[in-house]
Amino acid sequence: MRLFATGLLLVMAAAFLTFRRLATIYPEWDVPLGYAIAFTEAAMVGGLADWFAVTALFRRPLGLPIPHTAIIPVNKDRIADSMAAFLRDNFLTPQVVARRLHGFNLAAGLGGFLADPRREEQSRLRDGAAGLLADILESLDPDHMGGMVKAGLRRQLEKVDLAPLLGQMLDNAIAGKRHLPVLESLLRKIGEVVEANEPMIRAMIHQRANTIMRWTGLDERLANGVLDGTYRLLAEVIVQPDHPLRGKIDEALTKLAADLRSDPAMRVKVERIKIELLENPAMAVWIDSMWERAREALLRAARNPDKALAGSLGNSISQFGRTLGEDARLQVLVNRFARRTLVGVASRYGSEIVRLVSETVKRWDAKTVSDRIEGAVGRDLQFIRINGTVVGGLVGVAIHTVDRLLL
Repeated sequence: MRLFATGLLLVMAAAFLTFRRLATIYPEWDVPLGYAIAFTEAAMVGGLADWFAVTALFRRPLGLPIPHTAIIPVNKDRIADSMAAFLRDNFLTPQVVARRLHGFNLAAGLGGFLADPRREEQSRLRDGAAGLLADILESLDPDHMGGMVKAGLRRQLEKVDLAPLLGQMLDNAIAGKRHLPVLESLLRKIGEVVEANEPMIRAMIHQRANTIMRWTGLDERLANGVLDGTYRLLAEVIVQPDHPLRGKIDEALTKLAADLRSDPAMRVKVERIKIELLENPAMAVWIDSMWERAREALLRAARNPDKALAGSLGNSISQFGRTLGEDARLQVLVNRFARRTLVGVASRYGSEIVRLVSETVKRWDAKTVSDRIEGAVGRDLQFIRINGTVVGGLVGVAIHTVDRLLL
């Protein structure tokens, strides 16, 4: 665009010289040539004036130290502060964030994106966000970032009152009979353990039997009876939904759930067990491995979002998106949470974000600032030069017309 605007200016200059030459050769053409000369002359003036104005924004025209030129490089720090102030006043104050989010259905938009993230406009948004996330994850120090994540996870676990939570989960499981598959699996596992250790159990019974029982072989019959009775009891409990032992187990689990919710002594025991688990080195190793797997999974998903959204995970995300887009009550909850979160972020970190913008721009050298701003708006500025050339020419024709009419 710069070459086109400059070329148009040169064309006007060449046309001006040509028309002036023709005017001396063909004086009888003075009327049409007068209009042509007026157009090209004014077009050169307009084009040169706008060239000077556009160039003065970013550098010294022709390198000359003309006052009030190279405006952006000279005022780089003031521009940085102005950008930061604009960002703060228009975007990052809690009041502005709350006002801009009022009436904005973020949940519906998120639901539409999750339901069909492969639409063209959604795909560009997803790819850009995924690339940014991947760059952030790779640029952060893994050990430092991992330490922050693990420390935050540990702090949150320490704050959790685990006993009531476990009690409520156990109550819900019993009410929905979701504990029965676990109970049946446990009983089967007990049966497998007994079967795998049958020689050891027989040896223990033989060792504890007295001499008479061993002489008469009653110890072997006793061992067979114990093992057969154990297998039969386990089988009956598994296959009979109304077995009395199941009722006893349910009663014990219901009491345990009540104790977890309301018994102070039980809550103290659970809290002590939780602290011991958190202080166990094995737990630290597990958290380390969990963080590393999560980080690698996030990187893979960010670098290849199409693959991450395929299969059952993609179907689940799409289903959640459709639910979010259709359920008005869920949208209200999500929108309320999003508003509170974003207002809180603006309140706590708005000044930090503004200072980051200002300090980043101030650290750039003057040429970098000029190049980035010119790269963003330079094409439109060249249109100003083109328009100035054309409009200048038309104004020249208008002035020439008025001049001829008055004379």
